[in-house]
Amino acid sequence: AINDNKITPPKRNTMKKSMESLIHHFKLFTEGYRVPSGETYCAVEAPKGEFGVFLVSDGSSKPYRCKIRAPGFAHLQTLDHLSKGHLMADIAAILGSLDIVFGEVDR
Repeated sequence: AINDNKITPPKRNTMKKSMESLIHHFKLFTEGYRVPSGETYCAVEAPKGEFGVFLVSDGSSKPYRCKIRAPGFAHLQTLDHLSKGHLMADIAAILGSLDIVFGEVDR
């Protein structure tokens, strides 16, 4: 648990008793909090592969750039290699075996 009051919202029972906590909650969720300027890439293991997020910050409370790399995008890149020497009708079976979600490969 994070104990920094600048980035953690106040507890619900505290907001019901303290106007200062209510204002802090409102400002935190409407304005957000400032992060230092710079860039970072973080990857986590997802059920279908590596899920990565690249963030660039300019020091404000909103990200300057956010790029999400879903695992299905990398899997779709192998389709050219996997389908060489196969018939066009086999591509449906190859795509089914890769278990690609096309909502995450629209980039």
